[in-house]
Amino acid sequence: MEKLATRGRPREFCPDEALASALQVFWTKGYEGASLSDLTDAMGITRPSLYAAFGNKEALFRQALDLYQRDKTAYIGEAMREPTARAVAEYMLHGAVDTATGGECRGCMGVIATVACQSVEPSIRDDVNQRAEAAKALIVERMQQAIDAGEFVVPTKAETITRYLLALMQGISVQAQSGATREELMEISEAALAAWPSK
Repeated sequence: MEKLATRGRPREFCPDEALASALQVFWTKGYEGASLSDLTDAMGITRPSLYAAFGNKEALFRQALDLYQRDKTAYIGEAMREPTARAVAEYMLHGAVDTATGGECRGCMGVIATVACQSVEPSIRDDVNQRAEAAKALIVERMQQAIDAGEFVVPTKAETITRYLLALMQGISVQAQSGATREELMEISEAALAAWPSK
């Protein structure tokens, strides 16, 4: 618990809890849609406290993305340890369903942030894009290992199969935002796995 000075009395708040609340706002509204009032109301702090603890709105957004990657998308790195490409795909698709339906906010913040950041300053766009590219590079490397091991029943490129998998995951996110249930999303996931082109 941390005390930061506000007008009048010092105010106590937990920075980790405040950041988690900010994450929910960004998840729901995106970067541009989240006003400072939205953020301070959700975090339970004043603007001076926000600036003192987290910096400006851009810095807060980056820290929220860090938290999102640690808490919500760790499954991507975990999936890379699965023994086959199909097992990787299964782990990731099920992880996408869990992330899209596991809390108050539906969908994937990565998708929401990417769409929401199209019209904001380049530094934010670049950060979001770099994070997405880093995740994609992990999957491309793992898919190339599977290709080299002869797992795929038809010729394919690691980049292509990675884009296919990411498109499936983004589709799950969009369907979740549209109100699809967990059961429906799992059915989509299983249908995709039935058509997965590796052993």
